[in-house]
Amino acid sequence: MKVLFLAGSGRSGSTLVTTALGQIDGFFAAGELRYLWQRGLVDNRPCGCGQPFRDCPVWTEILRDVPPAEPAGVAARLRYRLRMRNRLRVPPHPDDEAIAGLYRAIAQHSGDAVVVDSSKLPPYGVLLAGLPGIELRVLHVVRDPRAAAFSWRRRRALDTAGDDRQMTRHPVWKAALLWSVWNAVTIRLWGRGDYLRVRYEDLVGDPAAVIRQIAEFAGAAPGAELPFTVDGLLRLSPTHSVAGNPSRHRIGGVAVTADDEWRHALPRRSHAVVTALTAPLLLRLGYPFSRRAR
Repeated sequence: MKVLFLAGSGRSGSTLVTTALGQIDGFFAAGELRYLWQRGLVDNRPCGCGQPFRDCPVWTEILRDVPPAEPAGVAARLRYRLRMRNRLRVPPHPDDEAIAGLYRAIAQHSGDAVVVDSSKLPPYGVLLAGLPGIELRVLHVVRDPRAAAFSWRRRRALDTAGDDRQMTRHPVWKAALLWSVWNAVTIRLWGRGDYLRVRYEDLVGDPAAVIRQIAEFAGAAPGAELPFTVDGLLRLSPTHSVAGNPSRHRIGGVAVTADDEWRHALPRRSHAVVTALTAPLLLRLGYPFSRRAR
């Protein structure tokens, strides 16, 4: 079972990468699979295809081959097991049989496609790496922490039009701490071996080149057809991603452009707070202390 695990902090472009890869033959855009048990099976939130999760025919077929498990229980135990405190290892648990069975079923029903899992949380990647039969490659997606913090402050609908629930919003100091911790732990765990790091800013600067680099890193044949039109639009058809940014529901031709509103809209005090809290990693990951683009 080949799994491309997207690591890094939230609001860094993982949904864009997942959805783009899902358009390429040999890839299955699964989304944030750590949330399948709660947001999919318990809450019945929309699949990436737009249907309620439990009504999606693709997931219905996949889940028939997953070992029996009580979703609410698995979800609750995962929340406890994946806490970031001292979690550079995740001890085995009986739930792992169902979790491994989930990835095995996805591989079987997708023709052994690479499973693109954008769960990001480092302990979940550790859990996956320890499951039997999984060949894990790690894609580390990073973004300027000031941009990520600004994005965390936006009000966004959780899933689709008509759903009045909002995505989680973090104050800038918390967004900065999450960015620092998740990225530092990702580098410590996987900074060598089957690991590739890409910056959001490079992705939006040359989407086709970066998506090709990622696809080939994950195992796509050189020269595989990419989902871009001659004028540079990203061609999107529905995927079956679980959870993630509501942009996973977009279809049709989409222009991939930089979201850099933060450069003039992020308050000076917030910029200073985020810069101070993330300073140890900023330059290492290629970001200046100022608002200027590099």
